[in-house]
Amino acid sequence: MAGQDPFTLFDTWFAEAREQEINDSNAMALATADAEGRPSVRMVLLKGHGPDGFVFYTNRESRKASELAENRDVALLFHWKSLRRQIRIEGTVGLATDAESDAYFATRSRDSQLGAWASDQSRALDARETFEARFEAMKARFEGGDVPRPPHWGGYRVTPRVIEFWQDRAHRLHERRVFTRTDDGWTEGTLFP
Repeated sequence: MAGQDPFTLFDTWFAEAREQEINDSNAMALATADAEGRPSVRMVLLKGHGPDGFVFYTNRESRKASELAENRDVALLFHWKSLRRQIRIEGTVGLATDAESDAYFATRSRDSQLGAWASDQSRALDARETFEARFEAMKARFEGGDVPRPPHWGGYRVTPRVIEFWQDRAHRLHERRVFTRTDDGWTEGTLFP
């Protein structure tokens, strides 16, 4: 597989993961850091990818959004245990367009759309009943019509500068291929396990 474009290799591995992984083959860990460099990590779902980057969606008033605004350097990690593979991505994050965010939001289930309106993601919640009441209020508010995308909800795109493909091998003799973005495209190398 030498000399491949990292996105072609990602597409191959991701297609295999979608066939093999039982749940959430598109789950990826998103690592951020605030302005002081304090790290945080959580799982998000990949909703689009290509040579321009890797896209996920969230509440833009959440803790992660605040950290993304303070420090654009991020890392992603896909771990597919059943395939004994992982992909590490390091890069910078930017906003997806409103058109992209609107298009994706329209594909979500109605309850997920309503939940985006009802949730003050990452803020303190006094009781589960408060959230459930807000969800019911959103159901009533949008009854009989489409649910528009909330203005505080949208996508982010991670533009990679490094992509590493890790394959488990017997006796911890793993295979690690790393692609690094340059002005002329991508360079490829290997790393000791």
